Amino acid sequence: MADKNKYSVLLPTYEERNNLPLIVWLLVKYFSESGYDYEIIIIDDGSPDGTLDVAKELQRIYGDKKIILRPREKKLGLGTAYIHGIKNATGNFIIILDADLSHHPKFIPEFIKKQAEKDYDVVTGTRYVGSGGVFGWDLKRKLISRGANLVTQILLRPGVTDLTGSFRLYKKAVLEKLIQSCVSKGYVFQMEMIIRARQYGFSVAEVPITFVDRVYGESKLGGNEIIGFLKGILYLFATT
Repeated sequence: MADKNKYSVLLPTYEERNNLPLIVWLLVKYFSESGYDYEIIIIDDGSPDGTLDVAKELQRIYGDKKIILRPREKKLGLGTAYIHGIKNATGNFIIILDADLSHHPKFIPEFIKKQAEKDYDVVTGTRYVGSGGVFGWDLKRKLISRGANLVTQILLRPGVTDLTGSFRLYKKAVLEKLIQSCVSKGYVFQMEMIIRARQYGFSVAEVPITFVDRVYGESKLGGNEIIGFLKGILYLFATT
């Protein structure tokens, strides 16, 4: 049976000129091999390193039906990047992943199959179940991640094993509703999306993924992020 669905991949970028050609090549490869209809929407937030020039070159290579450029003047945050991307998406499903190669597009066909099993509203990747895992992290990062996940499990009871991951597939209408109700920024934004999904009664499934620490560029997790994360969890605990 032919798949009538179309998948819009949202790729928010900031200083990803080294990673962008490879992530786009991998996306094109796995979508082409699996035969699903797709488009890749690149939302660059005014990267000073020439990310947008690379994106324009990729558009020339793969065509403007597959690569859609929706740049913005400056860094405005993930939540607004997704809103901006959704406005330009023609797919009935939205796939979100990081442009820094920490999420491998080879898992996307598994997300699509899982969604179709029970017509799930959201499918999210998990590093903590089955074949899932993390590569390239030292023990400290792994402990912080595990600890953060445990805190969220206890306080928020989200019904999923990995709340901070950002590799997900959403029904477009579901994502629009969730984004409208989210108030958090940064890492906590991803958690709030799942908490809100549970509040609204949306169905959520998980697919095991391997997360690979970024190849080029600086990791964005520092002391300020951890403090922001804890504040965000307490806010969600108090309001959901």
